[in-house]
Amino acid sequence: MVKQNKHSTGLTKDVGFQVGARRTFPIDYKDAWRLLTSKKGINIWLGNTSNLIKGKQYNLSDGSKGEVRVYSPNSHLRIAWQPPGWQKASTIQLQVIPKGDKTVIAFHQELLPGAKEREERRKFFSSVLDQLEQIIK
Repeated sequence: MVKQNKHSTGLTKDVGFQVGARRTFPIDYKDAWRLLTSKKGINIWLGNTSNLIKGKQYNLSDGSKGEVRVYSPNSHLRIAWQPPGWQKASTIQLQVIPKGDKTVIAFHQELLPGAKEREERRKFFSSVLDQLEQIIK
């Protein structure tokens, strides 16, 4: 069990527990965006849905659900994401950030219920970035 106190890693005053992961890839940011918002890309970082339309809700086969809050092509998106058993949704943000001829792909998630969920999501996003690295190289 992960101990929680006011000095727990990832605990903020305003948005509870949060976590982020980012990596730089040798890919143009528009190509990175196309990959991340393709059916294959979405399945890697979110799950089996292709319904990423601003203002629309989505449901995943694992029972998770949410809503697309921001969808800014070639830049970023923010979604509400609530897996089964969580009392409220968290927010996931995906960004593609141009860096010369490369691109930073960044995930950030806030409003996590606790330190245990934060650690699970940290591992998850690390795995996502590893999978993307295998595709992009």
